[in-house]
Amino acid sequence: MKTPLETYGFQPFFAEQALQHTGYEVGRVILEHKHLYRILGENGEWLGELSGKSRYEATRREDYPAVGDWVWMTPLPGEQRVIIHDIMKRKSKFSRRAAGSTVEEQIVATNIDRVFLVMALNLDFNVRRLERYLLLAYESGAAPEIVLTKKDLCDDIAARYVEVEAIAPGVPIYTVNSLEDDGIESILSTLKPGETIALLGSSGAGKSTLLNSLYGEQKQKTGAARDGDDRGKHTTTHRELIVLPCGSLMIDTPGMRELQLWDSSESMHTAFQDIDELAASCRFGDCGHHGEPGCAIQQALEAGTLDDARWNSFLKLQKELAYTERKADAGAARAEKERWKKIHKQLRGSGNR
Repeated sequence: MKTPLETYGFQPFFAEQALQHTGYEVGRVILEHKHLYRILGENGEWLGELSGKSRYEATRREDYPAVGDWVWMTPLPGEQRVIIHDIMKRKSKFSRRAAGSTVEEQIVATNIDRVFLVMALNLDFNVRRLERYLLLAYESGAAPEIVLTKKDLCDDIAARYVEVEAIAPGVPIYTVNSLEDDGIESILSTLKPGETIALLGSSGAGKSTLLNSLYGEQKQKTGAARDGDDRGKHTTTHRELIVLPCGSLMIDTPGMRELQLWDSSESMHTAFQDIDELAASCRFGDCGHHGEPGCAIQQALEAGTLDDARWNSFLKLQKELAYTERKADAGAARAEKERWKKIHKQLRGSGNR
């Protein structure tokens, strides 16, 4: 018996693309191994690998499948394996800069409708880190929502809530204690069949425990936070897409030790809308906000209506994005050069036959 692709989040956006290659089957990547992929399709679960042509033509990380991707594939006769021929255009993509000194994109999840930014209300609570997550969530094209976990470990939930609300105006905020299912119903009531949600947060934030609570059973392994600093241990070691009993799909992700920004974009205006509006009120359009007369930013800092830490965070993120953009442009130029070398080599080879 076939399973409707809609069960796995097959929306009209992808159905229109599927018509382009009617000779192939369609599936969704739910787990990524090294050069191998677990895929769900109408006829069950498959183990897939890229075709030689796709692998040869891939020059960037985004050319390879990621968890959440829809792909065109061909089953191998008599095996539960498929060959992946191409990736459908992505509806959304959550990326960060890969950890380390190189400037390379790491795709965390694709084709997501909502992003749950998970942060614990214990000693690891950090509004500045949450600003980074919000910026990347806005950039992804998915709708961000904030889930504050471990409310039982917080003495002043209301104060924390106000802090978060100040940096995320209009963003839904939930406070939960997943171990006791406290606050879980407020999230469950918003879930819809066929929508995809990514869980993102640092180690020990409570992502896997939250997923277990939403699922209704122990679906993901969990671990206690370390003594002394409340920082968590890595319990989720890979990204995986899971279908909840309610019909929603959830992508659990490993905790991120580093959260470096990947792409410079208009999302800064969304994440820091308050600063953007203040800057528009400056007397001079080219105000550098360093002491010019009529600077609305400096006036707000002096009056205390703009938090010093938020302003410094904004400046830091701007510098980081500018640096990443410069490095990424250089990397893109190298990748394009490498791509043309491959093409010329291929043309020379065909000319010698």
